[in-house]
Amino acid sequence: MEIRTDLALESITEDDMTENVHIRTRGDIFSITEIIIDDDSCLASIGKGKGRYITLEGGSLSRFSEDYRLMAEELAQELSALLPEGEVLVVGLGNNDITPDAIGPQTASKVLATRHLREELDSDEEHFLTSLRRVSAFAGGVMGQTGIETAEIVRAIAAELRPAAIIAIDALACTDISRLGTTIQITDTGISPGSGVSNERKELSEKLFGIPVIAVGVPTVVDMHTIVKSLTGKRINGELPNMMVTPRDIDRLTERASQLLAFGINLALQPTLSFEDVRGLF
Repeated sequence: MEIRTDLALESITEDDMTENVHIRTRGDIFSITEIIIDDDSCLASIGKGKGRYITLEGGSLSRFSEDYRLMAEELAQELSALLPEGEVLVVGLGNNDITPDAIGPQTASKVLATRHLREELDSDEEHFLTSLRRVSAFAGGVMGQTGIETAEIVRAIAAELRPAAIIAIDALACTDISRLGTTIQITDTGISPGSGVSNERKELSEKLFGIPVIAVGVPTVVDMHTIVKSLTGKRINGELPNMMVTPRDIDRLTERASQLLAFGINLALQPTLSFEDVRGLF
């Protein structure tokens, strides 16, 4: 039976730990695991190619935590390490009309767009605003809504804007139910939208766009067969009907997880802004 997961942490086993795979742990508020894969030799066995895969694990993102500010700042710190200097395009992947798939669009809507400020504001009077990193953000829906591959839309926009990097935000699938809504994955390898639910679209990656593509996501669904196997330990007949399961409080999870992601992304993109500045955006 095929196990569906977007998380590198769930894809790699001890048998996959070769000299080309390195694991580092750290973190204060989150428990952070960074997996570094030196080449594409593991692509066939675990489905993960060369790159960095950073997993932040904590409590439920659907609840407001006393450590919320520290969570946002630690997320921003991890993301900042992957970002080059220059303009950034933020893309919210997914369908805003389907709650488990809405994290991307909802996060993108909360990102501070600044690309237009230098042209519209007086640089002498509004120096602070015009000095911010140029950022643009959009959510283009899914192919079922537009008839266009998301990768094609992003490529067209990137060709016009010429950003230094792209941040792609999406809902993910996992295998461990304890990671539903408690985990954030950041990777510099890009993303294939819908891959965790066997609905793969063209990938968004540096190979396609010629610039770094940093993917950020939160697991919101898990495969039903996987849940049954984890609870019973029995092999599941792959011919049996299957479904994707989502947390009971998915509406609250999507809202609050997207807010935390937006906090972290805004702080990473605009290091001159304080947490209070970003909070004022919401």
